[in-house]
Amino acid sequence: MISGYLCRVKLYTDWTHFYRLFTPPEDYAAEAAAYRAGFEAAAPSAKTLLELGAGAGHNAVHLKGAYTCTLTDLSSAMLDLSRELNPECEHLVGDMRTLRLGRAFDLVFVHDAVMYMLSEAELAQAIATAFAHTAPGGAAIFAPDCFAEDFREETLTWESGDAERQLRCTEWAWDPDPSDTRFAVEYAVLLREAGEVQMFHEHQENGVFPSSTWRRLLEQAGYSVETLERPLDDGERDRVWLCRRRA
Repeated sequence: MISGYLCRVKLYTDWTHFYRLFTPPEDYAAEAAAYRAGFEAAAPSAKTLLELGAGAGHNAVHLKGAYTCTLTDLSSAMLDLSRELNPECEHLVGDMRTLRLGRAFDLVFVHDAVMYMLSEAELAQAIATAFAHTAPGGAAIFAPDCFAEDFREETLTWESGDAERQLRCTEWAWDPDPSDTRFAVEYAVLLREAGEVQMFHEHQENGVFPSSTWRRLLEQAGYSVETLERPLDDGERDRVWLCRRRA
């Protein structure tokens, strides 16, 4: 099951002490501004937001000024990181496939944690969770990293650091079996701390689906669907899902 798999992902368990070197919170500012603009267009009077798969809270840093945020994630260690940045937000451990809080929110936000849905059934479950928590007249944004028709094998390298630690990372996304709904991501990491260098490797699996599958599942759940333009780190732009809940 995916929940057991994610509990073994070192990036969200053993490596959380240097997680912010992977993706500093300030790197999320431009895309968070796009999400906020989409939410304001779809539900201008919204006040409450639920994030499914909030991780270390790096999007919430940029959204909490506009909304009262409830942040959920499967990893308690990642939520501990988020609490450091977002102490005013509610934090709850939960699986986006099965979470039911018994209350609705004006907005629901699902960032790249949705990439851990490895089958169409799991993706449908995550969408159903979002819909169950979207208030009538509310909106949701789903922001997968890519769609099946856009996927290409890719290698990224980057470096980051602070006064005490330096990180060098290679991320390699590749598809061992193009006939299924998943691809592999390999992380090779060098971390220098206190004069010592450690090397880490992490293998992850991500789900990838055609945009037509996404649209069908979102509409079947009860959303009216459109797309929202999002800025990327390299200056390019892509599109994510902006959904309005039908009655």
